Amino acid sequence: MLRFARWKVASILAMTLIAMLIIVPSFLSKDSFDAFRKVVPKWLPFEQLVLGLDLQGGAHLLYQVDGTDVTRTQVNNLRDDVRRVLREENVRITGGIGAQGRTVQFRVPDAGDRARAMPKLRQLTQGSTNNVLGGAASADISEDPDGLVTMTVSDAGVNDKIRRSVEQTIEVLNRRVNDLGTTEPNIQRVGDDRILVEVPGLQDTNRLKEIVGTTAKLEFRLVADPGASPSDVDQLPQTDQPGLLPVEKQIMVQGEDLTDAQPGFDQRSSEPVVNFRFNIRGGQKFGEVTSANVGKPFAIVLDNKVISAPRILGPITGGSGQISGRFTVEQANNLSILLRAGALPAKLTIVEERTVGPGLGQDSIDAGKKAAYVGAVLVVIYMLTTYGIFGVFADLALLVHIALIFASLILLRATLTLPGIAGIVLTIGMAVDSNVLIYERIREEAKAGRSVVSALDAGFTRAFATIVDSNATMMVAAVILYFLGSGPVRGFAVSLGLGILTTIVTAVTMTRMMIALWYRWARPKTLPI
Repeated sequence: MLRFARWKVASILAMTLIAMLIIVPSFLSKDSFDAFRKVVPKWLPFEQLVLGLDLQGGAHLLYQVDGTDVTRTQVNNLRDDVRRVLREENVRITGGIGAQGRTVQFRVPDAGDRARAMPKLRQLTQGSTNNVLGGAASADISEDPDGLVTMTVSDAGVNDKIRRSVEQTIEVLNRRVNDLGTTEPNIQRVGDDRILVEVPGLQDTNRLKEIVGTTAKLEFRLVADPGASPSDVDQLPQTDQPGLLPVEKQIMVQGEDLTDAQPGFDQRSSEPVVNFRFNIRGGQKFGEVTSANVGKPFAIVLDNKVISAPRILGPITGGSGQISGRFTVEQANNLSILLRAGALPAKLTIVEERTVGPGLGQDSIDAGKKAAYVGAVLVVIYMLTTYGIFGVFADLALLVHIALIFASLILLRATLTLPGIAGIVLTIGMAVDSNVLIYERIREEAKAGRSVVSALDAGFTRAFATIVDSNATMMVAAVILYFLGSGPVRGFAVSLGLGILTTIVTAVTMTRMMIALWYRWARPKTLPI
């Protein structure tokens, strides 16, 4: 009990000092912190505490994936796959391929052609071989004696596609919102088809909606010839002039093949543009298309709108190009962010929109501070009046406990929310509760006739198991809250879990060290509790 190695004392004091140094930058203003960060090495973990949406304000948007749009895209992709299979198998059809609702229909009059095509068509309904539908038995296929083939997307196929669309959308939104330069955005699934987007500190909600709400589906198509069949042509609006432009339905190169997109300025006109670069596959396709269509106009289509239709003056084989469309600097920057992040797999609609002002956040901070101060003061007074000098040790350990919690939050880059503050206030009482268990055990041992040294040692040794058991049950609850909860519940669980871990360090190890040092200095004959 009294043999506390010097390296242990030094380790505890060093840990306390490091925790204090880590939390100091959080008390600086933003300008002061920026200046401070420039003069210290980058590898040092000096960061400010990240405040959540409820503390510093920001944007709160709840989106819902449009199931109708998902189904329509799914059916269109299925129709394109059917067209590809029929072309590969050289199968003749009559009347074209029709798509309505969830159904794709076409007629193959020749029985031999049907026998050749049906195995490949059935493969399109299986998730293991179909890159469009995904999931087992995602569509049903039937064949009539007169050659009418009907393929219908099932409910399971739609639900699976919506689920995967939500997952892909979350990934895309994370890339988009992070490129805005915001701090600790919260993007998570809510239910089966909804996505919550919270961006603390961002007051320009219109820009956030513009970045999030745009699908950014980029396509490169050829402008249709005057004599082209209407069934193979889309009439698309143009962004730079009124009227519709006939564009071939066939997509020559997709935006998915882009590897980078950066804003820039045209060297001739000095207008803002977006410079893009393809991957190897996209560069090869782009080179082949431009080589085979020199002299023809080439439409750059973004979200079914033609933003530019330049004429191909020569083969473009370098795998890079430029998009111009009378952009402003901000529009060029936003477009480059969208293209880098990729296209959203489905249309999003806003279900709920809230803007939290910094004033409300400051009120929450003040209320949290007041609760923490009042709770801490009452705990300190109680410990001092009940346990005397031992209460002083418990209060000092409590200060270190709070410092360790905030230092851990900063190192983990965790976001402190109002429920997180509530978790910290709760751990203040839990921290001294461990000291109470130890001190009461020491009292019992002293009353039983043990010596001072023996009572101190027995108090810490025998109370340790009880402290671990009580904190273990609380840790289980914190873990369950973290994994099953979301948003504010997770913030509460994080601060509670960190508080439990630091409680064991401060209430057992640090308090024991201080009492050991006190005993070696004072050599008391009786215990002051």
